[in-house]
Amino acid sequence: MAPNELKPYWNTNVARHPDILRAVPAGCAHALDVGCGDGLLARKLAGRAEHVTGIDTSAEMIARARERLNATFVQADFLTADLPEPGYDFLCSVTAIHHMDFDAALTRMRELLKPGGTLVVVGLALDSTALDWARRIATAPAVKVVKLARRAHGPDGMPAAQATMTYGQVRTAAQRILPGVRYRWHVLRRYSLTWTKPLD
Repeated sequence: MAPNELKPYWNTNVARHPDILRAVPAGCAHALDVGCGDGLLARKLAGRAEHVTGIDTSAEMIARARERLNATFVQADFLTADLPEPGYDFLCSVTAIHHMDFDAALTRMRELLKPGGTLVVVGLALDSTALDWARRIATAPAVKVVKLARRAHGPDGMPAAQATMTYGQVRTAAQRILPGVRYRWHVLRRYSLTWTKPLD
């Protein structure tokens, strides 16, 4: 890997990393990054958790991740991979859940999380309501300026997929699967779900 490839980059997914890192519980022993890509977030998580595991279906991304960090990286389908259950104090996923069946993925994340553990999902969704479109139009200039100012880009070869659920559908499904989940819409065209698994 060339030295410049190890330098941090910024894009609208990376913009959510600080919030994710703040959600890591104190004394976190095991963290899981679902759809870890090239391992940028996993490398940051390593400063907050004793052990970090990243999982991704892309062989290319996993190879890059292994060059970035001496951690556990698994090339596999998250929905069928052999992972300890419940095995994680913290679980996160950034712009990956729309590559999977939403209900199945969120249910598996819930099952893999230890009681008292925290889950953070950042995702993409479709605008469908008048409010969705109004927000998109109102924030478009700011989004463009921020992307230009920060020279937004990401690693080449990152798998891409189109979102198929609307923001409303995401929120409804998340509230059903994760009672008490906190849903937030973000200016840079992302939503986030934050949930702590009950101790009982």
